[in-house]
Amino acid sequence: MTLAEKRQLRGSHVEAMKKIRDKADAESRDMTAEELTEFDRLDTEQEKLGGQLKRDERLAAAEHDLATRTTDSGLRPPPESRGGQPIANPRASDLYQKAFRNYLLDGMPAVLTMPLEERNTLQMDVFTKGGALVAPDEFVNTLIKAVDDLVFLRQWATKYTVTTAAALGVPTLDTDPADAEWTSELATGSLATMAFGKRELRPHPLAKRVKVSNKLLRASAMQPEALVRARLAYKFAVTQEKAFLLGTGVQQPLGVFVASADGIPTTRDVSTGNTTTEIQADGLIEAKYSLKGNYWPRSRWLFSREAVKKIRKLKDGNGQYLWAPGLAGGTPDTILDVPYAVSEYAPATFTAGLYVGLIGDFSQYWVVDALDLTVQRLVELYAETNETGFIGRAEVDGAPVLAEAFARVKLAP
Repeated sequence: MTLAEKRQLRGSHVEAMKKIRDKADAESRDMTAEELTEFDRLDTEQEKLGGQLKRDERLAAAEHDLATRTTDSGLRPPPESRGGQPIANPRASDLYQKAFRNYLLDGMPAVLTMPLEERNTLQMDVFTKGGALVAPDEFVNTLIKAVDDLVFLRQWATKYTVTTAAALGVPTLDTDPADAEWTSELATGSLATMAFGKRELRPHPLAKRVKVSNKLLRASAMQPEALVRARLAYKFAVTQEKAFLLGTGVQQPLGVFVASADGIPTTRDVSTGNTTTEIQADGLIEAKYSLKGNYWPRSRWLFSREAVKKIRKLKDGNGQYLWAPGLAGGTPDTILDVPYAVSEYAPATFTAGLYVGLIGDFSQYWVVDALDLTVQRLVELYAETNETGFIGRAEVDGAPVLAEAFARVKLAP
């Protein structure tokens, strides 16, 4: 089935759902058991098609990128000169990656039996420092991409890398000058006051340990890097997702659902229009319009699955559903014309005074990473169980840096 056919089929399912709901509304009754069954079936089918469309569109974009990639825009960096001889980046070379695979598979004995050229290539980086090994370029880049796929907020956030300092300092305009005044030719207007502050993002350590059986390492058709990467990518992604949403800011990122003067204060909470147990159409409208119009083009909603299920049934005062499917190529589903994301870690408890969603320009959430990911190999620790351990380490911080770019959806107190 082509992309166009999938979009058309999904659109027909959505229209059929609307007809079922509209019929029940017109007759001032709840949907019958048969109607609910059919509604849920159509909903499941359109959600399945929506997921297929997103995957197909990502694949098409990747194929287009590969088809248009030139020699100058390849994955590896251009050669650099060292000692008068041009060489490739050592961590992107085939020799280095072969040596790294041998190290992951058999440890130090494999390194010692390598040809001298391979050993020299491996030793050109930070292997000798504390037993940690800096992963080759391709390994690190793949891991970061996997995290971006799983942790949606990284895709929209503004990302920085700290390479030489312990933290990233950000100047802030705390007091803006008053507006200019109409005056006479020789007058200068009243004196304006400006005041500046500073935000600091300091990457915090993040680590996870994965065990792999030695038999699997020896016999698997996959490269050992892929086995380690899959587990580390998942564990690092889940931890970051939770922190970017619910982190306290103490030795971890500050989450968007945590009220804080250093991030999003309670003045950006919107409960007007909602009840103590339910999101209402008026509440979502109040939240959207609490943002300045300049933020709308880059804004996204963020909800739990339970919240989206409830919102899918809401209508505005004209009887139009707030939720609308994205049927054109590359067009996402929307709520009040704003795209949304669903996170398993967004608040999903519908009790008075609790947060149940958020809208905002997530480019005003900053993520700071520090230096390279390192992978350390543990051999003796799990020798009795015939396993090898791998420890992945990174340093990450994150926080919303501009409060007015966000509005949290809150139930009535």
